[in-house]
Amino acid sequence: MIELDGATKSGSGTILRYAVSLASLLGEKLHLVNIRAKRDKPGLRPQHLTALLACCEMSGGRVEGAQVGSGEIFYYPGSSKISRRDFSWNIGTAGSTTMLAFSILPLAVFSRQLHSFTICGGLFQDFAPSAYHLQHVLLPLLARMGVKAELRILQPGYVPQGEGKIELVTSPLDHPLCGLSLPTQGEIERVWGISLSSHLEEQKVSQRMADTCRKLLQESGLEARIEIINDTKAAQKGAALFAVASTRSGCLLGADMAGKPGRRSEWIAAQVAHMLLEDLHSGASVDRHLADQLILFASLARGTTEYLIPHMTPHVETNLWLVNKILGAKTSQDGRLIRIEGISFWPYLQ
Repeated sequence: MIELDGATKSGSGTILRYAVSLASLLGEKLHLVNIRAKRDKPGLRPQHLTALLACCEMSGGRVEGAQVGSGEIFYYPGSSKISRRDFSWNIGTAGSTTMLAFSILPLAVFSRQLHSFTICGGLFQDFAPSAYHLQHVLLPLLARMGVKAELRILQPGYVPQGEGKIELVTSPLDHPLCGLSLPTQGEIERVWGISLSSHLEEQKVSQRMADTCRKLLQESGLEARIEIINDTKAAQKGAALFAVASTRSGCLLGADMAGKPGRRSEWIAAQVAHMLLEDLHSGASVDRHLADQLILFASLARGTTEYLIPHMTPHVETNLWLVNKILGAKTSQDGRLIRIEGISFWPYLQ
């Protein structure tokens, strides 16, 4: 049985998501205590509970302690041979749909069949990468490692109501994942983005965010093409801005921010431009979100993955610790250069 203390390192929900996903893949029992111990509201929150139950449902397992507020779980994964093709989950709050998608993605891609997952909740909120980042930054890089997955945004969802909807479609792998080498950033060749607002066209929120972001990036020598979307399908008013830079060496670095009451369009744009420029000027080959997101997949891959992070974070440190403890993956850090020796995970007979 895998024994983990959720108060270790960042003490965040990332420990739960990674641990449950990896335990499901390995078919190993998991005992996790002190869940999210270092957060203001420790224990399972609705979005973490949904991720736990989703992995449990996919693997055909069972879990003890699965309720909001719980600080301890015993998880008993099933065979991980997923018989169903289609799954649907509703977080029931504005909790992050992208974090749930990230939790079930490893199980999905190592399955032997095509799957479709419909997830309802929040798509754009603080403290989680947006659906645009998953769609246009993480998944394209994972595709170079062998992951076959597409994300469709069916309806935007914001804090506090949520009610957004994404669809994740995955296809089975043909072979183990391969490592990803991004040791240098390279020359920037394209910058683009998406400026989204819902029920706010009259205030020209999308236009204002796009104009300000373009202007600030232009002042730093970057010409950006930003698509403007004025949505009317969302359950409430809301906004989000996303920008991404691609380089000649194959890097993708993104930045995003959600709107909320009291946040002016121009302030949101300034924050997104600042985050993107900060990561680019650091010389990093991945952005601050990718820095920890790639670790799980790199640890499962065949060969070495290496990339240059903007700066060390508690999430990066935590995820490196987790893949070493659970998978035995060897990791190293040389300044800001992260190296991960994957375990060539392949659950099928050759």
